[in-house]
Amino acid sequence: MKHMNSEVKEERTSNKKRIDLFLVPIVLIAAFLNLFKIWTDEYANAYYTAAVKSMLQSFHNFFYASFDPGGYVTIDKPPVVFWIQTISAKIFGFYGWSVILPQALAGIGSVLLLYVLVKRTFGVWAGRFAALAMALTPIVPAVSRTNNIDSMLVFTLLVATWMLFRAARTAKFGWVLAAFAMIGVAFNMKMLQAYMVLPAFYVFYVVATKITWKKKISFLTTATVLMLAVSVSWAVVVDSTSADKRPYMGSSQTNSVLELAFGYNGINRLTGNTSVTGSSHKQPAQTQQQTASSETKQNSNSSADSSQSSNQRKSSSSQKMQAPGGGNQNGMFNTGNPGPFRLFQKGLSDQISWLLPFVIFSIVGLFAGVKFKGPYTTKQKESLFWLAWLLPVAVFFSIAGFFHQYYLIMLAPPIAAFAGAGAVALWSMYKQHNGWKSWLLPGGILTTAALQVYIMSPYVSSIGVAPIAGVGALGVILALVLAVHKQRKNSLTNYLGAAAMVVLLAMPAYWAMTPIIYGGNSMLPSAGPDSSSGMGGPPSTATNSKQSGFNGMQPPGSSSGNSSSNNQMQPPSGSSNGGQMPGGSSNNGQMQPPSGSSNSGEMQMPGGSSNNSQMPNSSSSKSSSSKRKSGGMNAEVNQKLLNYLTKNNTGEKYLFATTDSTSAAPYIIKTGEPVMAMGGFSGSDPILTVSKLKAMIKKGEVKYFYLSGMGKGGQSDVITWIKENSKEIPSSKWQSTSSSAQQGPSGNGTLYEITLK
Repeated sequence: MKHMNSEVKEERTSNKKRIDLFLVPIVLIAAFLNLFKIWTDEYANAYYTAAVKSMLQSFHNFFYASFDPGGYVTIDKPPVVFWIQTISAKIFGFYGWSVILPQALAGIGSVLLLYVLVKRTFGVWAGRFAALAMALTPIVPAVSRTNNIDSMLVFTLLVATWMLFRAARTAKFGWVLAAFAMIGVAFNMKMLQAYMVLPAFYVFYVVATKITWKKKISFLTTATVLMLAVSVSWAVVVDSTSADKRPYMGSSQTNSVLELAFGYNGINRLTGNTSVTGSSHKQPAQTQQQTASSETKQNSNSSADSSQSSNQRKSSSSQKMQAPGGGNQNGMFNTGNPGPFRLFQKGLSDQISWLLPFVIFSIVGLFAGVKFKGPYTTKQKESLFWLAWLLPVAVFFSIAGFFHQYYLIMLAPPIAAFAGAGAVALWSMYKQHNGWKSWLLPGGILTTAALQVYIMSPYVSSIGVAPIAGVGALGVILALVLAVHKQRKNSLTNYLGAAAMVVLLAMPAYWAMTPIIYGGNSMLPSAGPDSSSGMGGPPSTATNSKQSGFNGMQPPGSSSGNSSSNNQMQPPSGSSNGGQMPGGSSNNGQMQPPSGSSNSGEMQMPGGSSNNSQMPNSSSSKSSSSKRKSGGMNAEVNQKLLNYLTKNNTGEKYLFATTDSTSAAPYIIKTGEPVMAMGGFSGSDPILTVSKLKAMIKKGEVKYFYLSGMGKGGQSDVITWIKENSKEIPSSKWQSTSSSAQQGPSGNGTLYEITLK
């Protein structure tokens, strides 16, 4: 801290040839948070892991990102990240950790990139603080420890940012083309989410590049055209390919990548409307939890390590759990309610907002005295870039109708950049007694400590009073002492400033470790003492926040003495199907565990269970308690069913067909055999018609069907026809009699056989 009040130097020559020793422990911290124990996540997000298994089998599946080996339907995202995951699995073998590894490395890479970006302009201490803040932002390692896309997306956008900064410094056309082309690559990772940074790119290039206006407009126009061309390149190839020569585009309603990009993965995220095939109208997102996204459907399966399971506490026997969106004050999927202060609400604040007050004070300090017409310093130009990234993304998450907590990783780079640059700037103003600006440092410390106390307060039953009181007391004391010593020049203030930064980063550091301590969730990654629940955020009524998978419900796989009847979930308000989970049954509007689950209070999700459900190639010597099968709502198989289907297969292409991806994914992962998810991810895709199904059966492509409900959207006619034209297979032939096993792949269903001549 004592060096922070010195003038920032480029240090280009000296720093190019030596390693920053302060950066080494920061990178080691990031590596620990992103990599440690990822090998315990045996299935990761089973929806995506099944796709990697399928993509390993043929170039056709690889190119289209097919969910199943048969090439029936794709996953609901573009393929670039999954190409990388498939290459990783090809090199290291098909394991849970091998599909997670690229994202974990991307998380570490983002820390390094932010250091490089901030250090060059704001100084080495700013780069160090920015890198550390990025590494300790809780949602960053939480996402990076899974095979979800967002960590790789952020890394790619930071690479584009590095190229953009270089384009501004050199005024070379090639670098701006490369920067915007990289955004096009990011589009092929998660579609329109990549475009969130475009305001920052346009504003910065216009302000920072020292070329004529004519060249600026020409360069930006050309770069934008290139970005759009790269963005739609894969989509154009897919959409122009005959539908019978490729898989159906999963989660689209018209079998189109562009419709998926601008509808399901685009405007619907903002409006919260997710239409269901076959419905006469669009319903609010709160009533469409089953069809909203791949992360939503496979809700919460990971249980923590065995050490955590033994520590689960009983919940109140009389409480009833409301599903997110069903009137819960924490909003849909614990993302709060839209409004200007949404990022400070429960469920979001503990994922991303720990340093937001300090960032606000930093922005004030960095832009103090700036004139609209300029001229602008390099610091001010780059501060404008990070602000133009931060504000639009923050506004989106403040008003969006549908998103998940882990999308907030998009806010991590600008917050970390401002935390690093602001720490140096505010310290310099403080040491120089720069008028009112010298009060920004103690003010930022005080308000940030206050917010952190607010964030932690709902978790008092999990983390205790001591850390909450400690952060609050130390924050107040350090801020007051810094204010008192403001006019004094001595070494004590240097130590006080360093201590303040340690205090402000202490609890984010703990929160960032919670996926390791308590267990993570690969479907809906989040940080916090209930990180394994996949819903994040504190429970509103539970007696112990470790039970808060659904605001108080125990994470699947944990044990409790309570009966399941006392752990019911309220369906979303207005839900047309009573809010039941796939494989579950409705009972007076309350969500019930699927039949076959134990009555110990835990809610069994679709996926079935088996003692023989190790991922292929994984060590069979590992006990089930040492691995987290957090992937497909249990991500396990019914071994007796699998044996029956394998034995009675007479050359059919598909092992069996089922309504959606949740039931299919574990069997694809285990066997590598084609399993048909007739309605795609959520079961609502209009892929199959009765005539198409008849033709497939006559060709001998499929004869077994596992049905656990009436289907959604356009599937109802298909399901009805199957039931009317099939014979039911006696449950004794395929259902496991073990008390620890589910009945079938989805816990509550029937196996049918159809043979047409």
